[in-house]
Amino acid sequence: MKLVYIVNRIDGPGGLERVLSIKASKLAEEYDYDIHVITLNQDTDELFYDFSSKISYHNVRAKGNPFSRMYRYASGLRSIIKQLGPDIIAVCDDGLKGFFVPLILGKPCPMIYERHVSRSVEIKKGKRSLIKRIGTGVKFGLMNFGGKYYDNFIVLTNGNLNEWSFKKIKVIPNPLSFYPEEKSTLDNKKVLAVGKHSFQKGYDRLLNSWKQVIEKHPDWTLDIYGTISDEEGLATLAKKLDIAKTINFYPPVKNIAEKYEESSIYTMSSRFEGFGMVLTEAMAYGVPCISFDCPYGPSDIITNKEDGLLIENGDIDAFAKGIIFLIENEEKRKSMGIKAKVAVRKYLPETIAEEWNELFTNLTNTRLK
Repeated sequence: MKLVYIVNRIDGPGGLERVLSIKASKLAEEYDYDIHVITLNQDTDELFYDFSSKISYHNVRAKGNPFSRMYRYASGLRSIIKQLGPDIIAVCDDGLKGFFVPLILGKPCPMIYERHVSRSVEIKKGKRSLIKRIGTGVKFGLMNFGGKYYDNFIVLTNGNLNEWSFKKIKVIPNPLSFYPEEKSTLDNKKVLAVGKHSFQKGYDRLLNSWKQVIEKHPDWTLDIYGTISDEEGLATLAKKLDIAKTINFYPPVKNIAEKYEESSIYTMSSRFEGFGMVLTEAMAYGVPCISFDCPYGPSDIITNKEDGLLIENGDIDAFAKGIIFLIENEEKRKSMGIKAKVAVRKYLPETIAEEWNELFTNLTNTRLK
């Protein structure tokens, strides 16, 4: 089966890139799919994550003003698709143009859209003007219009089902990046968070919670790994809160698995999420997680007070109390960690890859009837 993924870029350290590297490689290596990835304006062959050597890559260059870019993108896309003649096309583009790929291509084969973020991604920092609210409404209307042309619309969580009204909508979660035999001892006085500095990730909320934590446990440290943005002002906030000595900001690293294994608690302070793959990664190492119950993902992954803690979204004091509880209750921390490692087995790559294979097979078989 010839499967084409249409994306923006796959050279970065983001979640979409990691997920694609796992599932595309699995389908190529173990299901013998002929996989092609089409990128947009990706000028490098160096990829952050490891992809199967069996995967082929194509790039569309589209520069200039918005109209010129769109014209060149559409022309380049049609040319490559005509050359490849795929059996299935999967679009992994959370931008507006992704919703219109079936119209651009004329649907040469069954097409699937993969939504990797919540519609809450439109929530921005600060008060939104009337014009921006109207613009968002128009954008959602265009998404609803374009999305109905797909044969299947895939979301990551049960909560995401409520954001769309398409008939053929299905949940397929992200696969685990790894499931090691070893697990964290949960003895190190380290708390971990992973993700880029952004309004979405809510690190300002985490830092305000952390101030309460170290007042009781000044010997613990918080390590945050992710693309650093000075605009977010997290280092400045840490200094203002007088907690800078207990926080470390690190850029993305390829050996993030080692950091999970070294930590004793994982924190996710996001205002909204597409899934929360970092939670499943931490749990794979037997690390209990504490997360705001944000839209969407954490409530699908964490069973509250069993294998982790879910906190009302935005309750900074409760988040701090949750971290303190896990620090002070070693036995509970370790029992949650054991349960967490078992719970995330449902996200094993072989399980998720089979779900995709069944979907692709059913679509192609239906077309042949």
